[in-house]
Amino acid sequence: MERGSSKHGPRLDEQMSQEVHGLVQGPGVGGSRVDEFREAEPAGEDQPGSTTVPAGDLRTGAPQGMSSADVEQRSRLGRFIGLSALPGDREALLGSARENEAPADVIADLERLPADTRYRTVSEVWAALGHRNETQRW
Repeated sequence: MERGSSKHGPRLDEQMSQEVHGLVQGPGVGGSRVDEFREAEPAGEDQPGSTTVPAGDLRTGAPQGMSSADVEQRSRLGRFIGLSALPGDREALLGSARENEAPADVIADLERLPADTRYRTVSEVWAALGHRNETQRW
């Protein structure tokens, strides 16, 4: 049984389907409907091609005082420390990390923390492990 629209006939449904085909499937053999003046001009023969991807560590979005690798590693650590463990001491952090199935290297890092200190944030844990957090901007 063919399922059709109750508002339109089969011919109008087919016409509407063809009209949105380029939007749904992307440009095909016929190209896109983008006006030519909106397309970027190609680079010259002796010029590098343009890109929208930023390059270098300065443009990655990492805060001042940290590299993008530091941000990623601190974020990875934070994924295994549940909010219920903060503020907490080393045992609370280890319990949360084990509950969240943290990998062995994260567990080993948390085991290096002093037992008698309470940590309020993942950034404090990160700093206690000997890493740098972002610097303050005034």
